[in-house]
Amino acid sequence: MPTRPPSEYVASLCEMMAPLGDVRARRMFGGYGLSIDGLTFALVADETLYFKADDVNRHSFVELGLEPFQPMPDKPTTLSYYPPPDAALDDRDELLPWARSGFEAALRAAAKKAAKVKRT
Repeated sequence: MPTRPPSEYVASLCEMMAPLGDVRARRMFGGYGLSIDGLTFALVADETLYFKADDVNRHSFVELGLEPFQPMPDKPTTLSYYPPPDAALDDRDELLPWARSGFEAALRAAAKKAAKVKRT
């Protein structure tokens, strides 16, 4: 069965973030994972964009009062993905720093994972 193309919203997000690299959208868990070079740096769930966060960039989201992605609203579990400010969704120049921050968090996570595998 052929893969359905991403929604118009997801396609437009990929286009806005194209200056960072070849942004790919892959369906996952009813939403999409966005990746560059195989590293997932963003999620789209219910037409809401979330960027990967870690100890380095999380404060940028938290200080604006942005809430982490909660995959099941009736459960307290959250993931380390945060939405950018609403204004960033209308302006590529405002969106790119948030996207770059998410991609850098994905790079750090991959490096950490590689170092852990190397030690074992």
